[in-house]
Amino acid sequence: MARDLLTDFELMILLAILRVGEHAYGVPIAREIETTGRRNVILGAVYAALERLETNGLVSSRMGNPSPERGGRAKRFFDVTPQGLKAVKETQRSLVALWKGVAQLKGGTA
Repeated sequence: MARDLLTDFELMILLAILRVGEHAYGVPIAREIETTGRRNVILGAVYAALERLETNGLVSSRMGNPSPERGGRAKRFFDVTPQGLKAVKETQRSLVALWKGVAQLKGGTA
């Protein structure tokens, strides 16, 4: 059976890409997760997840121009695909449905 929902880390990566926008590559994606999501991440784990997400068609990548600051290497930028956006929305719907009606969460802050 195919997996339809994203893991928490995959969801955070896709949301970070959407938040960062057209300049989304590994470092700003990791920084967004750490700053906004308040979760420490290892850059290698971010790149491994990005590879997996691209293999699964949830993100696409494009190469930028080489830069002297990076020793002539180019940055690899990532975009969320329509399939990736659909997966984000499906995961959100499932989480919200599970969240609803949980008495312990009403009116409180976690």
